[in-house]
Amino acid sequence: MKKLWTLCAALLSVVSMASAQTLSCCAKPAAGPNATEVFAMLASNEDFSGGHDAPLPFSYQGTGEMVEFKTTDGQSSKAFEIKSNIRSDKYLLVIHEWWGLNDYIKQEAARFAKELPGVNVIALDLYDGQVATDADQAGKLMQGVKTERAQAIIKGALLYAGPKAQVASIGWCFGGGWSIQTALLAGPKAKGCVAYYGMPEKDVAKLKTLNTDVLFVFAKQDKWINQEVVTQFEKDMAAAKKGLTVKAYDADHAFANPSNPKYNKPFAEDAHAASVAYLKKNLKLK
Repeated sequence: MKKLWTLCAALLSVVSMASAQTLSCCAKPAAGPNATEVFAMLASNEDFSGGHDAPLPFSYQGTGEMVEFKTTDGQSSKAFEIKSNIRSDKYLLVIHEWWGLNDYIKQEAARFAKELPGVNVIALDLYDGQVATDADQAGKLMQGVKTERAQAIIKGALLYAGPKAQVASIGWCFGGGWSIQTALLAGPKAKGCVAYYGMPEKDVAKLKTLNTDVLFVFAKQDKWINQEVVTQFEKDMAAAKKGLTVKAYDADHAFANPSNPKYNKPFAEDAHAASVAYLKKNLKLK
């Protein structure tokens, strides 16, 4: 009987910890390697899902091509790449929001390729070919991402870029958190990191390994990546002795997404300009 009570107590402790994490997921990032997984839990929040209208139909017709590379888990992944007109070891890894690698992201990749001459732009696909067209599907895809698989894709992209690659990353929402993880995985190759309203890494020991500073774009009306989350990230980056610039806008989550009803064009353009200036400086572009 004593063993039974001990087992029940242990199970109750696990359940309590899981429940606490679920309740606090919208207030602050989780510790350790699960920051992106905690953000994915937001898909179960009706307010979060309801704030993302389905993207309008759009077909990208510009330059670029889908490429395939080996991933570190023995599989492969596809990505959308726009190569620099000149040979270059400078790369920008673009990470999609919760919709997946759709044509909006390809267009955004093309925009960066045009504004960052001499940089190879690769839009990764952490959904392995799946693209959502409504919030319910997007939530399921985001929650279905396995950390190990996403890391293997990013590591594969870094190997694809080559041993001399200088890498910057950028992402929005789901991709914002993974942009920070990309910078961590890139090690000495990391030269820049832009994260739009994504879940930050809270493990200070990991943040100490960053080889770059971070530009974090923050929406003051965001209920999820809120001021508490940002303040904690500022404290953690300071503890790690890493540079952090926060660009705050009086807008809501996903304000930089043209297909979102809360899209704010002036703020989105300002944030984009700040991102381009930051990337040019960090990648040492002329």
